[in-house]
Amino acid sequence: MSEQLRRRTLLLTSGALAAGAVLGGGTAPAAALTGPVADARIAEILRRIRPPRFPDRWFDITKFGAVGDDATDCTAAIRAAIEACHRAGGGHVVVPAGDFRTGAVHLLSDVDLHLKAGSRLAFSQDPAAYLPVVATRYEGTECYNYSPFVYAYGQRNIAVTGSGVLDGRADATHWWDWTGGPPPNEGPDKTLLLSMAQAGVPVEQRVFGDGHYLRPNLLQFNRCENILLDGITVMDSPMWNIHPVLCRNVTIRGVTVDSPHGPNNDGIDPESCTDVLIERCKISTGDDCIAFKAGKDADGRRVNVPARYAVVRDCEMADGNGGVTAGSETSGGVMDIYVRDCRMSSPRLERAIRIKSNPQRGGTIANIDVRRVTVGQAADAVIEIVLNYANVITGDFPPDVHGITISQLTAAAAPRALNLLGLVDDPLRDIRLQDCRFDGMEEENSIQYVEDLRLDRVWINGVRVDN
Repeated sequence: MSEQLRRRTLLLTSGALAAGAVLGGGTAPAAALTGPVADARIAEILRRIRPPRFPDRWFDITKFGAVGDDATDCTAAIRAAIEACHRAGGGHVVVPAGDFRTGAVHLLSDVDLHLKAGSRLAFSQDPAAYLPVVATRYEGTECYNYSPFVYAYGQRNIAVTGSGVLDGRADATHWWDWTGGPPPNEGPDKTLLLSMAQAGVPVEQRVFGDGHYLRPNLLQFNRCENILLDGITVMDSPMWNIHPVLCRNVTIRGVTVDSPHGPNNDGIDPESCTDVLIERCKISTGDDCIAFKAGKDADGRRVNVPARYAVVRDCEMADGNGGVTAGSETSGGVMDIYVRDCRMSSPRLERAIRIKSNPQRGGTIANIDVRRVTVGQAADAVIEIVLNYANVITGDFPPDVHGITISQLTAAAAPRALNLLGLVDDPLRDIRLQDCRFDGMEEENSIQYVEDLRLDRVWINGVRVDN
């Protein structure tokens, strides 16, 4: 950073603070959490999170007719093994080493789907393998659509564990081609679904699936309790990879998401979930690595359930639009999210910490606390908080973003440290950076409509820029 650029960054920061004081509307911001208070909150959350445990019963899918030859359709055999395990009172459904072709896998209560080393569930590329339609959430809006590849609805005590692979087998000619280009594609169906939600059409009448082009998730648990994902690898999903929705008590541990090439291929997206632990995961995606969501626009406000009480710790992120993200589906609110001891770096990692919404989404985004994050390389701003997502700057539901604390973050190289953009009538409030260091920054910060931005022991290219 040149001396002239350094001075412009300092002036822009102080100017944004002055503008925020004028534009804040007189509302006192809620204070960001202090370190000891945040640590106590984390301890409370972790005390509530308990992974499910399963009886010592084992059901090998090959005993029910599955063949790991990468050719035989094993859908019925896997279903039979899950049903037998559930009827027996629970246990483990075992996928041994081999390549098992399958359609939709629906889990039932008290069942752990356990993938042994060398196993792969190779999911069908035929959309008909994911019918009949099921209740789901598509980009924050409820509907009936193709089943997610691994799915559960209203179940308790469920898990997918082991060191095997869930391979979505999406590519440029299967699933991903629905995102754009010549018809048919998902565009008209997305517009139709949003218009149905806006008009208040009952969810039971929002039926897509056959003849439509809304892509399913690789793994979605909907309205479930006591969930464990441990050790597995997921790859090449049609869209979002791991998507718990309206769930409680979720542990995602030691999971690898290897899906950097697909569109909207978010890694782990807890949506409207409570008590979530994500730890020791490795994520490389074509979109956000971890994104906390809470429903979109009118339908998100109808359901009105926040994403709340989550801990992300000791994870590694490579490719992605954002390392840890809140949004853009924020209508139910995203609150009390704690990020600790994560490492992020890639020439294709656009941002490390990202909060995104707009005045059509609404929702409260508050008490986001990030500590000890190491960023090697990012392709855009290291930290981005913006309220103009998708270039929307007007609407009746301005988000309330306040109480964001980022401390002990270091970054080695990126175009800029901060991109903070509130709106004229809806400023960002109470944003605190403490003990952070940004080296190798090429451009000035971009800061507009921020009220009470505090920089305490913050260095940019070796220059302390506190205010």
